[in-house]
Amino acid sequence: MNEHPGGVPGGVPDVGLRQLRCFTAVVEERSFTYAAARLGMGQPALTRAVQSLEEATGSRLLERTTRRVAPTPAGQRLYEELGALLPRLEDALRAPCRETVLRLGFTWLLPEACARLVEDFKAATGAGVRLVRRDAALAGLDTGETDVAVLRGAEPAGVRSRILFHEDRVAAVARSSPLARRRVLDWPELAALPLVVNTVSGTTRPELWPEGDRPAVACTAGNFDEWVESVAAGHGVGVTPRSAAERYTHPGVRFVRLKNAPQVPVRLAVPAKGAHPLAERLLRMLATG
Repeated sequence: MNEHPGGVPGGVPDVGLRQLRCFTAVVEERSFTYAAARLGMGQPALTRAVQSLEEATGSRLLERTTRRVAPTPAGQRLYEELGALLPRLEDALRAPCRETVLRLGFTWLLPEACARLVEDFKAATGAGVRLVRRDAALAGLDTGETDVAVLRGAEPAGVRSRILFHEDRVAAVARSSPLARRRVLDWPELAALPLVVNTVSGTTRPELWPEGDRPAVACTAGNFDEWVESVAAGHGVGVTPRSAAERYTHPGVRFVRLKNAPQVPVRLAVPAKGAHPLAERLLRMLATG
């Protein structure tokens, strides 16, 4: 049996889809710089991918000068063949995903910023996405009910994550309270007020204030609905990300702007071990987007 120097039977070059995409982009852009920008990767990595393709095929595929990059005759033939084969190959690789549904978990409110990311993910993979609400600290990641989740606050143990964005905090006060007439509250002011705390999916606890100058916990809640009803009943002041004020209304609660409050990190998280391959793909898309 004849073998390719790389160890592949039958003399078939051992190449990957990434190498072919890199080569195609360079031919179309006539530039390593523009091709790297188009693919969202560094130019050295792109150069290595093309060089490894040339080594695998045993052919010089690109002519490089200080002014331009152009395919050699062999490179042009390969490019023309890939014009038909590459889309078919990509479609074949997406086929298994079309039967797959990725479960995206969240707690009390899914950020609007996720909509574009989800649409890009569906277009890139062909997979479906199902939104799953769980009133739990890890939104179902730890119980296997979700594959990837949107979490607010510091990164919990047992997950890996990337930041989506940072969100401002607002105060939530009962409409019957004198505080409801205020246009803005200062973060240090809240240290002297009773605090309503969502202990499961909330993002604000007394530990955010300096030691010795922290608010007392008036009552606790196990989810957002309990929390907002406790505020409306006048049990204390609540603090929540600004998106709650923008997308949620309650007749007994007024949201008041906070100044000098620490922001809330909003992150996309997957289990630290054994994450679903598509969940890893979504996390990578966030990193390169």
